[in-house]
Amino acid sequence: MSSPASWLRSVERWLDERGKGAWLVAMILGFIFFWPLGLAILFYMLWSNRMSRSFFACKSMHRRGFQSSGNTAFDAYRDDTIKRLEDEQSAFKSFLQRLRDAKDKTEFDRFMEDRNNNKGNASA
Repeated sequence: MSSPASWLRSVERWLDERGKGAWLVAMILGFIFFWPLGLAILFYMLWSNRMSRSFFACKSMHRRGFQSSGNTAFDAYRDDTIKRLEDEQSAFKSFLQRLRDAKDKTEFDRFMEDRNNNKGNASA
């Protein structure tokens, strides 16, 4: 017989494999059949940050979600591809940040120019 903790871990793993939708369905069914269970699932989802994870940002889910296929060449290819995608995501985020910074600087420079022009007009 398995312990309740191992049973809960297997249910958690099963829901994780099916994604956020499975967690939402479990929570809704919990509320329908026994509201404290639905509330417990909701709190667990919030506490474990289940609903705000991005796929590539969560390293632990990456390690748990991808088990060995049994083919080392495929596993290496998959890991390299995921690493490349994570690197591209990071590079894109930094690119967007540079764009935001440049836009902020341009807007601030325009504000300062307008302010200086208004001071010159007011004193004339």
